[in-house]
Amino acid sequence: MRRADRLFQIIQVLRRTRKPLTADAIAAELETSKRTIYRDIATLMEQRVPIRGEAGMGYILEKGFDLPPLMLTPDEIEAAVLGAQWVASHADETLSRAAADLIAKIAETVPERLRPFVLEPTSHARPSWRKEPDRIDMVKTRAQIHEGRKIALRYRDEHGRDSERTIWPIAIGYLEAVRLLAAWCELRRDFRSFRTDRVVDAVYLDEKYPERRDLLRAKWRRSLVWEAPSDI
Repeated sequence: MRRADRLFQIIQVLRRTRKPLTADAIAAELETSKRTIYRDIATLMEQRVPIRGEAGMGYILEKGFDLPPLMLTPDEIEAAVLGAQWVASHADETLSRAAADLIAKIAETVPERLRPFVLEPTSHARPSWRKEPDRIDMVKTRAQIHEGRKIALRYRDEHGRDSERTIWPIAIGYLEAVRLLAAWCELRRDFRSFRTDRVVDAVYLDEKYPERRDLLRAKWRRSLVWEAPSDI
């Protein structure tokens, strides 16, 4: 690996973690020596990259630092294109268009030598062949999640039984054939997952849910609720 590439990779490694990383950990990932990492980090600090820490304690990249846009490696380009392919064929219409636009923007922005990784990728996502239609406005639903606002649902379970729910939406899971809306359910007083193709009606409320969104998300992640329980 060229030194310039290694310096870039060190920044990438530090960007993806919030906890201090030791030189040993960085060296193991980049398959180089700890001494090399110490020298490279010193170089980055001299170039005013805001890295804090010291030998033996670990290093962390301060918030607010960013690299010029789309300084992507070939592997990163393939990963982005593969992910966008999957979204284009599995997500709702708005995200599908956004994914196709993203691939086009990457192709126009990367250097000419990297363009084949976008236009002729070696990896391909399988097109969706059995996608159930959404019965809910996915754009509005994502907006409610971002704004931390409630949704009133009329929901039909697998047995055809309808129920009225007020939920605190947290995340949308895009699976192979269906989408799941993860939320705190006021009726069940617990986290539940609702299939978007089984929503009969949805009213988007102005009322914000009382808990901080980041704390609610953390609780939900610990619960790992994606599969709808039988008593939903």
